[in-house]
Amino acid sequence: MQIISTTADLAAVCERLAQHAYVAVDTEFMRETTFWPKLCLIQMAGPDLEAIVDPLAKGIDLNPFFELMGNTAVTKVFHAARQDVEIVWVMGRTIPKPMFDSQVAAMVCGFGESISYVNLVKQITKADLDKSSRFTDWARRPLSTKQLQYALGDVTHLRDVYLRLKADLERTERASWLEEEMALLSDPRSYETQPEDSWRRVKMKVRGRKAQAVLIELAAWRERQAQAQDVPRNRILRDEVLVDIATHMPTDVTALGDLRSLSDGFARSARAKDIVDAVNAGLARDPKALPQQEQVLIVPPDKLAMVELLKVLLKGNAARHGVAPRLIADTSDIERIVMELIPDVPAMRGWRREMFGADALMVKEGRLAITVKSGQIVTVGLGDSLTD
Repeated sequence: MQIISTTADLAAVCERLAQHAYVAVDTEFMRETTFWPKLCLIQMAGPDLEAIVDPLAKGIDLNPFFELMGNTAVTKVFHAARQDVEIVWVMGRTIPKPMFDSQVAAMVCGFGESISYVNLVKQITKADLDKSSRFTDWARRPLSTKQLQYALGDVTHLRDVYLRLKADLERTERASWLEEEMALLSDPRSYETQPEDSWRRVKMKVRGRKAQAVLIELAAWRERQAQAQDVPRNRILRDEVLVDIATHMPTDVTALGDLRSLSDGFARSARAKDIVDAVNAGLARDPKALPQQEQVLIVPPDKLAMVELLKVLLKGNAARHGVAPRLIADTSDIERIVMELIPDVPAMRGWRREMFGADALMVKEGRLAITVKSGQIVTVGLGDSLTD
């Protein structure tokens, strides 16, 4: 097992890996007490080389790794790539391209929805992975041999998984389906954290445009504070406190101190004035110029049966084609298909329409029926016999 702790060794390993068509990559990080993920380990494996990089080693420069991630001649293979890609983007301002996410590829190839790495390795390679080191504090040093072996296993088996899934995609001519999903993962906008948009992360809602304007300003202030101090958002203010302040709109520290959601003496803290300033900035905004809140689609009772029927159709069509249903459509897509005349959802475009969307419209319009034959959910044109 090769442990890389110097820039020179990292450059040499990355140069060797760049000679191959692909490299399996994984990271270990901590972010329970920080805003930004703290990168603690990088694991890489090519066809004939395996290495662990210690990003916490004194004086190491990770630029050779980021250059490898940006090398378009090498496919970067991840499992459940989003958080790994976020780290590469935040630290190196690089999006790994081209990219192959084995979890998404597995959904395309019929291995179920959001399959874990352990289960995917088991199904493809028959290997049983030891996950006893899963909750290691990866920032501690030294790490034991067992912990390092566990970490390396996240890329050594990934090579075999990648080769099998890649072959399946080529055999079934579904490689382009995966490319559509990788395009979303490869968009830097997916990893940007703009303070002005952070109000959308708040799980609780407020009523009224004024309260929304105040919430926008409060959430942006919290986001900037969390980023600057590198602490989780809730360490600044919890969501329920943001919503309480936005609802009551205190315009001075005295009114702020009267809120039950805040601790005694908060009005005398350094943050109190900043919060009041944010409230007043929100109240000064033009309500007509505010961004639109996401509208919750309400499905009337007489449409619920059709929603459930299309869920059955989705399950049957997905099983017949060997694709995870969630990759084709979700409940929101189905509800929009039922409620809207011309639903603009992914399920109505490209291969998803061929696999499900077109049938969904025909069922909705009463031109297609659903039945069970030989234990499988199938569709039958209403001009056909249901007993044949």
